[in-house]
Amino acid sequence: MAEQITIRPATRQDISRLDDLYRRSYARLLAVDYPPSTLVFALPAIARAQPELIASGLYFVAESGTSLLGAGGWSQAMPGGAGRVPGVGYVRHLATDPDAVRRGIGTRLMTHVIRDARGAGIRVLHCKSTLTATPFYKSLGFRSIGDSAMTFGGGVAFPVTLLSLPL
Repeated sequence: MAEQITIRPATRQDISRLDDLYRRSYARLLAVDYPPSTLVFALPAIARAQPELIASGLYFVAESGTSLLGAGGWSQAMPGGAGRVPGVGYVRHLATDPDAVRRGIGTRLMTHVIRDARGAGIRVLHCKSTLTATPFYKSLGFRSIGDSAMTFGGGVAFPVTLLSLPL
């Protein structure tokens, strides 16, 4: 029998479960592409829920029973709240439980995110992807538009790929 997965908007009650998901997911999955010296600075910054994103109603969780298997969403504001461009959206904070990868959870979440963004009038989605997730986004039709880096404590650079998907 196929696993029953439910996607719903995240709530404030999900914050501690999300923090746990990010810690487990990012620590394990990103270790393939980033050295420990980079992750020691990046993980404390990226492995925590963003209450303002959850409150937006545009951030979703994927569950099976009581298990949180993944999360992800989008925003109209650029990450960091730096502004908005009409018709442009931004993929935000996608994560899958490291024990649940390759089960279609990320794809189901992103299909939901894309449909939701399109329904809100978004014409293009941008994504700042980890090196680890870049092939996943490309499999969904995102195209690379450049490379960048986020900077964390101690000036440590965290390389990312900038991607775009016309809707």
